Amino acid sequence: MADPAPMSEHRITLREHGGPEVLEWSEFDPGPPRQGEVRVRTRAIGLNYIDVYVRTGQYPRDVASGLGYEAAGTVEALGPGVTGLAVGQRVGTSLVLGTYATVFNAPADLLVPLPDSISDETAAAILLKGSTVEALVERCARVQPGSTVLVHAAAGGVGLLMVQWLRHIGARVIATAGGEAKGALAERAGADHVIDYAREDVAARVRGLTGGLGVPVVFDGVGRATWPASLAACARRGLIVSFGNASGPVTNVALGSLASAGSLFVTRPSTVDYLVEPAERTACFGRIFTLIDQGALDIRIGQRFALKEAAEAHRALESRATTGSTVLIP
Repeated sequence: MADPAPMSEHRITLREHGGPEVLEWSEFDPGPPRQGEVRVRTRAIGLNYIDVYVRTGQYPRDVASGLGYEAAGTVEALGPGVTGLAVGQRVGTSLVLGTYATVFNAPADLLVPLPDSISDETAAAILLKGSTVEALVERCARVQPGSTVLVHAAAGGVGLLMVQWLRHIGARVIATAGGEAKGALAERAGADHVIDYAREDVAARVRGLTGGLGVPVVFDGVGRATWPASLAACARRGLIVSFGNASGPVTNVALGSLASAGSLFVTRPSTVDYLVEPAERTACFGRIFTLIDQGALDIRIGQRFALKEAAEAHRALESRATTGSTVLIP
């Protein structure tokens, strides 16, 4: 009797860099895990704006590498030399490119074991976003209790987590969102004040809420569209954490504008630089899981798409039609 045909695996591939239409549902053979690698059977995949940047070529990556950094699943096979993980164990990652797939091979040291209290969908919705928030709030800006901060796009996946995290550590949160529905989400997440950027002058409202001083920290994941408001709303010697380009990258910034706005500091961080060492990753993900178990973080999954519908998911994300986190299901 002939050997049974191998299981057909699929992934999302890129024909070229471009719009959502370049995404294709393709059959592939992942091959066995190599030295130090693990094969993971994917259960849920997180959708993030970095996936859009990779798809469009804004973040240069080889199109053959595929898409997706965030996923949760089950260990299916161990490559040579792997210790500390077992077949059947649930794991997640936010650091492996190519998770838009029914299975993927990944370096074992870039996977995090998932506690029983965290579901696959929750893990896929928070590992990348949560590590971003932890790094930005606690290790980049080092926000202190009682401090006032401005969070742009507070109804998005990262924004909702950031508002909750900041409230948990005792910060006062001024949030921006587009429209009443998204503003209500930010308010329910714990924002003290919500500004509708579609109808209001953000910087003027921030100055009004802070006695004219502005905020010492601005978290801006939007980019080009919100940069002027971030600059105008930041307090003297304040910090703008520009961590995303949802509306396009911030370019051609004159350094003199930072001086005239009050001797401001600006950083353009990448989360991966805060997760270099294994101890950093362990501490970061441990902190995330603890806050979820404590009820400090309510992970809101606003949308679910089949993985083969990734193009539709990207269109929804880019048109700002999503709220909270979005997960793709293989």
